[in-house]
Amino acid sequence: MPADVELLLRGPRAYALARKALEAMEAHKVWPTPANFELWLHFVAAKDSPLGIEIAQLIASGVAFTDEVGEALAAQHLPKAKLNGEILDAGETLSKELASVSRAIESARETNEAYGEQLASASKSLEVEDATAIRAMVQQLTTATQKVTSQNRTLETQLADTTAEVDRLKEHLEQVRRDAMTDGLTNLANRKAFDEALDKACRAAEAQGAPLALAVIDIDHFKSFNDTWGHQTGDQVIRYVASVIGRAGAAPRIAARYGGEEFALVFPGESARAALSILELIREEVSSRVLKRRSTNEDLGAVTISAGLAERRAGESVASLIERADGALYASKRGGRNRTSAADPITPSEAAA
Repeated sequence: MPADVELLLRGPRAYALARKALEAMEAHKVWPTPANFELWLHFVAAKDSPLGIEIAQLIASGVAFTDEVGEALAAQHLPKAKLNGEILDAGETLSKELASVSRAIESARETNEAYGEQLASASKSLEVEDATAIRAMVQQLTTATQKVTSQNRTLETQLADTTAEVDRLKEHLEQVRRDAMTDGLTNLANRKAFDEALDKACRAAEAQGAPLALAVIDIDHFKSFNDTWGHQTGDQVIRYVASVIGRAGAAPRIAARYGGEEFALVFPGESARAALSILELIREEVSSRVLKRRSTNEDLGAVTISAGLAERRAGESVASLIERADGALYASKRGGRNRTSAADPITPSEAAA
């Protein structure tokens, strides 16, 4: 589900949108299955999106919203359904390749068994001192050897082809996995990837007794900026801020788009005081540049960010860590924005250490 719709469904308009979706489904005689409900939530929440436009066209044309129509729309527009479809297709292809190899191996086994029987028969024939019989036996062995050799060559070729196809499928599935874990607008990790990475990092920190810091970062006054300049320019600002955060968030750090204009930065193995200096560099770089509107070259002014920082405590849950970082972010907002606040006090001398 796109981040803007996801955010709407976590805000005060969520229940109104849900009711509106159900009313629209009832009006158009669409069964309220989970898949249909997700599609129609997109429709009522973002009618100008590609999915919203397509559903509107279906309504206008009078086409019945059948299960087949819903499945096709989900496969094309909903990331989860699209991902499941690609994985299913790759799995089916892999199954066909493995079945083909299995048949080839079985055929080779049968040929080798027949060859073994012929060798046993030849061994008995050698006991008979008959030149004609021996010549016939040699001819049979020659033919059988040629057949086994040909069969093995075919199997080798098939195995090589299948190995190449499996490698291709593995590469494709890896790309699908990367796409599913990457935010399309910023190329940072998406919320799903962030959740998994933070959980893994917290477990590692607990096991190793190592420090870990989490920062939550938000673009100041973004809604006002977006309303003034439009969504495309808003996306330009999000990409700019993401590029600065992304450079600072190179591995082993994890930089993610948390949702909308909010980002997260995980610092495995680093304390809050070490992370604070990085966050200040990010904040200063973001605010140092005067942006221009790409389409008209108009000055947009400087963009600022606010950040909240928390260092994980021993035994602390992921949810608690995020909550404390969020609390620090709100402290930055209340304190006038364009600043970084820590959940626990960090003195200037400690920050510089």
